[in-house]
Amino acid sequence: MITELGHFALILGVMVAIVQMTLPAWGAYKRDTRLMAIAEPAALSQLTLLTFAFLSLMHAYVTSDFSVANVATNSHSTKPLLYKISGVWGNHEGSMLLWVLILAIFGAAVALFGRNLPATLRANVLSVQASIAVAFGLFILLTSNPFERLDPAPFDGRGLNPILQDPALSFHPPFLYMGYVGFSMAFSFAIGALLEGRTDAAWARWVRPWTLLAWMCLTIGIAMGSWWAYYELGWGGWWFWDPVENASFMPWLAGTALLHSALVMEKRDALKVWTVLLAILTFSLSLMGTFLVRSGVLSSVHAFAVDPERGVFVLAIMVLFTGGGLALFAYRARELRQGGIFAPISREGSLVLNNILLTTACATVLVGTLYPLALESATGEKISVGAPYFNMTFGPLMLPLLLALPFGPFLAWKRGDAYAAAQRLFVAVLAAIAVVAIGYAVTKPGPWLAPFGIALGVWVMAGAISELLFRAKAGSASFDEVARRLRNLPRSVYGTALAHFGVGMMVIGIIATSAYQTERVLLMKEGASLDVAGYDVTFNGAHAAKGPNYTETIGNFSVRYDGEPVTILQPSKRLYDAPPQPTTEAGIYNAWTGDLYLVLGDEQASGGWVVRAYFHPFVRFIWIGTLVMFFAGAISLSDRRLRVGAPQRARRVPAAVPAE
Repeated sequence: MITELGHFALILGVMVAIVQMTLPAWGAYKRDTRLMAIAEPAALSQLTLLTFAFLSLMHAYVTSDFSVANVATNSHSTKPLLYKISGVWGNHEGSMLLWVLILAIFGAAVALFGRNLPATLRANVLSVQASIAVAFGLFILLTSNPFERLDPAPFDGRGLNPILQDPALSFHPPFLYMGYVGFSMAFSFAIGALLEGRTDAAWARWVRPWTLLAWMCLTIGIAMGSWWAYYELGWGGWWFWDPVENASFMPWLAGTALLHSALVMEKRDALKVWTVLLAILTFSLSLMGTFLVRSGVLSSVHAFAVDPERGVFVLAIMVLFTGGGLALFAYRARELRQGGIFAPISREGSLVLNNILLTTACATVLVGTLYPLALESATGEKISVGAPYFNMTFGPLMLPLLLALPFGPFLAWKRGDAYAAAQRLFVAVLAAIAVVAIGYAVTKPGPWLAPFGIALGVWVMAGAISELLFRAKAGSASFDEVARRLRNLPRSVYGTALAHFGVGMMVIGIIATSAYQTERVLLMKEGASLDVAGYDVTFNGAHAAKGPNYTETIGNFSVRYDGEPVTILQPSKRLYDAPPQPTTEAGIYNAWTGDLYLVLGDEQASGGWVVRAYFHPFVRFIWIGTLVMFFAGAISLSDRRLRVGAPQRARRVPAAVPAE
């Protein structure tokens, strides 16, 4: 009965979304306050109904109701509770229900916390948001019903894909969808502003917190996926340039550019056309990612295996919103006046450079992701575009971006002084030079460019610290005065500096583990030892064990460093009961200097086991850096200035005309 009620709530939710899509928009057009007022209760009602529908499906999973086809296909009675719950979104139908629920959450948030918005803009934004919910709600009801019943019901379910039965994968999709779907708010604000024919600094102030929230969630969601791939798949890497990975990375790049572009629009009333266009394109990339994952055109461990007919439906949604948004943008573009003029060397100029490099990098990833699909559809030829292409195209674009990153905060608005900014970054320059010298001394012989890459990360981190110290007048004021200024700095300043610091940490982790990784693969019998990066690893044998819904073979390895015991690592090979699928569990010893990473391979007929051993220097800096970026976004989001309207620019008062 609860399942049927959930299905009914989903239908009602779509009907309410239709009301929210039509009446407030018509009210905004006619300036009818009564019709516009419908948007708020409609958004809250839609959220209530979709929440009930989602919890109804979760109830079916938790109680193992195998009369529901979705539960029977993706769950099993012996699965731990956490994976029964995460199984709700570990499949196509359930994840799409989560998709529309998050759409409703963002719409309800605007209804509750956006009361300082102009009434017409608020009505248009909520109407556009509801139109997206209608499209995906109909997609669920017509092609992907998660509440479909089975008669007769099977005795037990098939089980969730074993590689998805992991804590990181339990939280990775919700955060990823909060990012994907969260960019719908930037899209809705852009379309609402174009419908109203008004874009100004206040609009940029209103759109920034929603974009920042989506960016934060997408950042942590991508990081969780990378971390899961690192320790769960047993391949020893953290990023594969898989097309589905790229599908989430492209909206992140565009969203990062949008955040910086909106800042220029807010502060200087400039880049209006570009910011609105970028808001449309960022969500369009999210829709494209949804299409790639669910259309069946990609073969990936991250993709949902669904039929192409569903992909055509999603493609139609993508064409509708992307094409419609761009058509409206083209229609209104002539009315969007550009704002203030600025010199190339200025804060605005640095942010424009940021946008150019980020969007170009996004374009290179887009080409590398879609070119094999386009070629196959045109000629039938199958090719793969891998890491060499992306490293040769994406990497060089990041170099000037990282070099310029610390300069931006030191440049004045409208017209800056590059020489003065360089003087203020003198300590950061010294730190980078010192790292290059130390790098060559410690790692020689080795990749000759790697110390420069690590120094680049240090340059960005030291630049972020230098910004805070400069604002606090460190070196020219007393200690008490510096402390007082640091306490009184706006939270957004700390958020910006901390985000840049996190980027520097991530760069150090990427360069160090890519350049100095150690790998050994060999056959080990009980009592055998190997040496990797100074660690002495001894194989003590393997034994069988039984888990809650799997059997496994666990290897036991003693690890010593300089003759002293360090840890015991126990990598394993698992075979799950339902479905019967093997997985690899790596044994990882982590330290600040890097990770010792062991993978137990197959047992050989001649005796012994194949063992792969890696050492990844500073690899944790990658995920620590992304965590720092996430919390930096949260600090900026807590700044009160992002929750109030932008100040109105004072108009010139005409000179008094003397009486005749």
